[in-house]
Amino acid sequence: MTKTRKKNKKTASIFLFLLIVLVSVVAKNTGLFDGGAGKSTSVDQTIYFPSDKYPETAKHIKDAVAKGASPVCTIDRKGAEENRRQSLAGVATKKNYDRDEWPMAMCAEGGKGADIAYIKPADNRGAGSWIGNQLDKLPDGTRVEIVVK
Repeated sequence: MTKTRKKNKKTASIFLFLLIVLVSVVAKNTGLFDGGAGKSTSVDQTIYFPSDKYPETAKHIKDAVAKGASPVCTIDRKGAEENRRQSLAGVATKKNYDRDEWPMAMCAEGGKGADIAYIKPADNRGAGSWIGNQLDKLPDGTRVEIVVK
């Protein structure tokens, strides 16, 4: 085999390898291999959640996202009741605590499989009110990234 043929074969192999890597990255980010549940990077808005005001809820959000929950909420107010029913199914109530859901029930990402944590009512309800005020004027379908600061 001539040097030129060997060089062309090596170049083709490198090109093929890079093409496979590129296709794999694109497929992962678009959800091609997981039925469309891939993590999209596009959001319409980002809000910064105040961990100093609501520390228990902030910790829950961080923990849930670290375990793989989405930091993005696609607003779906109509689906909130059903999402809440699914996410809290089988999770016992606990005296003097609320059951906090992440992703939240009002998010399309919420529902079955949501991460649940027991949070003191003042923290949980204050956090819910704060997020509700941030999202109040945004229409359903808006994708909001929630970053804990």
